[in-house]
Amino acid sequence: MDVASLPSHHEYQIIAHAMDYLLQHQQQQPELSELAKVIGYSETHMQRLFSQWVGVSPKRFLQYLTLQQAQQQLQYSSSVLDLSQQLGLSSAGRLYDLFVSVQAVTPGEAKMQGEGLVIHYGWGHTPFGCAFIASTSRGICQLSFCESEQADSALQELKLAWPKAELLADQSQAQSLLKQVFSQQQLPAKPLSLWLKGTNFQLQVWQALLNIPYGHVCSYQFLAEHVSSAKATRAVASAVAKNPIAYIIPCHRVIRSNGALGGYRWGLSRKQLMMGREAQLKQREE
Repeated sequence: MDVASLPSHHEYQIIAHAMDYLLQHQQQQPELSELAKVIGYSETHMQRLFSQWVGVSPKRFLQYLTLQQAQQQLQYSSSVLDLSQQLGLSSAGRLYDLFVSVQAVTPGEAKMQGEGLVIHYGWGHTPFGCAFIASTSRGICQLSFCESEQADSALQELKLAWPKAELLADQSQAQSLLKQVFSQQQLPAKPLSLWLKGTNFQLQVWQALLNIPYGHVCSYQFLAEHVSSAKATRAVASAVAKNPIAYIIPCHRVIRSNGALGGYRWGLSRKQLMMGREAQLKQREE
């Protein structure tokens, strides 16, 4: 797959470079002038392009990249998660939250390994890098981030999960779905449907992840207590790591009890960037 042929590839590469530079130099708190010099743009152009892609200025985004921010969130997020669950909501109802409906793959469907199933797939650029998305008539079955030079690895993962399915490349549908998922402007016209294959325990964990409101975090231990018991922390962490639907099922919102980020199958840098961006957008709309 030629990722370079996707729309806005050049601009995305510039912004990805800028975000990575801010992440690597967050302790030095680089000014806009320094970032613009590294990228090779004027300060005005850098500010405008960054704000257009990320939703906030480089300075404001930088403020939400620190471990201290995650530690502060952790102090109050548990109560927010409790409230969200009590209300039966997948979010706190904010503008950028996703409405999500979930269906589980039945044991019979799993046994068929996709025989008779048509899956449409494609790639696109997002604020967090190149993403691969696959969907059936039942809903999205895979969403994963991939580096441009490894874009085909996500397709191989799909083939392993559904070896007997008919896989059809559909860039138009893929980019339409990604636009719905990552839009900052409005909620999807209708709930996003997910079609998930996993054990009963994994499905419980993934459902619990959907209850973590946008811009908040919780610990692996807290999540374990709500799914099973505090003793199940390791099993919960394993289920979180196997989440097949990046971003929509927000496994990036789970961190360790001491405030450390913990793991993330699509890279810790990406996890930190996602948390920082969400925290900033959440504050902006309050």
